[in-house]
Amino acid sequence: QVRLVESGGGLVQAGSSLRLSCAASGRTFSTYAMGWFRQAPGKEREFVAGISWSGGSTHYADPVKGRFTISRDNAKNTVYLQMNSLKPEDTAVYYCARAMVTTYSVYESSYGYWGRGTQVTVSS
Repeated sequence: QVRLVESGGGLVQAGSSLRLSCAASGRTFSTYAMGWFRQAPGKEREFVAGISWSGGSTHYADPVKGRFTISRDNAKNTVYLQMNSLKPEDTAVYYCARAMVTTYSVYESSYGYWGRGTQVTVSS
């Protein structure tokens, strides 16, 4: 069984930085791609960033390119999302997810396991 637990969210001012972490249980973490998604109030959940099983390939949604960085530490079964230059429109619940494939995907259907999310609120 795979369990994902996000942490690191909070309330920050615009322009600040946060680093989200997602700790995964299970011995298959390093085999699969991981992703971060977010859901703002009244909106559908959307892809934010993805990383391949090895960490060698990453992909970002256009709104976060150049500001967010996804990384992983397979020895620690953890994936991270470094968020810089935060904007009020980044306010959302952020979810990490484990894919069922080795390469990143922007599609929710490619992910079989999800965390419960962590709230990020950016004030103007």
